[in-house]
Amino acid sequence: MYNIRELRAEFPILSRVLPNGKPLVYFDNAATSQKPNAVIDAMSRYYKTYNSNAHRGAHTLADEATTALEAARESIASFFGASPSNLIYTSGTTEAINLVAYAWARRNLSEGDAIVLTEMEHHADIVPWQELSKEIGVELRFVPLDLEDMCLDMGAYRHALQGAALVCVVHTSNVLGIRNPIEEIITLAKESGARILIDAAQGAAHERINFKELGADFVTLSAHKMAGPTGIGGLLATNEALSQCGPFLTGGQMIKSVSTDGSIFRDGAALLETGTPRIAEAIGWGAAIDWLSKIDFNQMHDHIKSLAIMAFEGMSQIDGITVYSDPTRPGSSGTISFLHERIDSDDLAMLLDEGGFALRTGQHCAQPLMDALGVASTNRISLWLYNTEEEIKSFLSYLRMICERFG
Repeated sequence: MYNIRELRAEFPILSRVLPNGKPLVYFDNAATSQKPNAVIDAMSRYYKTYNSNAHRGAHTLADEATTALEAARESIASFFGASPSNLIYTSGTTEAINLVAYAWARRNLSEGDAIVLTEMEHHADIVPWQELSKEIGVELRFVPLDLEDMCLDMGAYRHALQGAALVCVVHTSNVLGIRNPIEEIITLAKESGARILIDAAQGAAHERINFKELGADFVTLSAHKMAGPTGIGGLLATNEALSQCGPFLTGGQMIKSVSTDGSIFRDGAALLETGTPRIAEAIGWGAAIDWLSKIDFNQMHDHIKSLAIMAFEGMSQIDGITVYSDPTRPGSSGTISFLHERIDSDDLAMLLDEGGFALRTGQHCAQPLMDALGVASTNRISLWLYNTEEEIKSFLSYLRMICERFG
């Protein structure tokens, strides 16, 4: 059974009382999740007992650090159904997408080639391609949102695929909480001859993604949204895609040899990791993966979905509130965006913060989606495995009070 009390006890921050005396209710998981003791302790243990650089020294600490770094890689890759040789450590999804743009796209795309994007992409999956377009003249095609159903217009997607070289699609929207039909999107892209990148920063925290079964060429990940530390993430890439990549950053670790006459680079994933590794962060991510591996994701999803539906139904009954998400959809992540017709979104967020509720407000790094929705910003709650019914009930009561008093 899903024992929420025991689970919450593993996250020390969830017991925090804010300076105003209100207990913390953390509803900003799409921005970053909280960390269990297992992750905090693993990183602390590295710094306390075997802090050293990896893949360099011949001493005991260096060997322990290298072993821990690569053990984490094996755990993370296995969790995602991939080989360790197909996982490149990055600082997160943003760097992973930029890595594809620089190391793969600049060597395999040319003027006139088309990249298919969507209106619901995070800025991290838009701006690198805009820069590439300015640099080499690739065409960018944006698949619109079907505003009636609040999902991608798949007819427009099929049309946009004609002659496309690359497709970049978010797995789950960080604004709407909608899970895109990734399997169909990938199948259609492959049938058209395009490579495909999936931004799984949001999706990886809510379902078990199997890289080999998924069939994408690239999948990008962020550790901090799935109980891991900030500052690390990864790129999963197929052997074929890796074989077409050149260097992203140059320097130590990614070379076979260097002389005054030139350098010879390593092959595969090793080509794309440069300099001192993110050792503590990788160890922390590995600990998070080991911790998550004990969670039944189906139970977790059912728990989050029930909370999101409770919040959605309650918010929909509050005068003045417009909800821009539908958590009843299959695969929804528990993210709900909303606005009050008269209370400014920043003001509403600050009023909720006074009640102890931590949530996001703004454009969520998704301005094209805001434009499609016809709004300047939204408030957003995003739920994860440790949130409770009591928190939802408390939130709805406090939100109703604010709207009645200030709306």
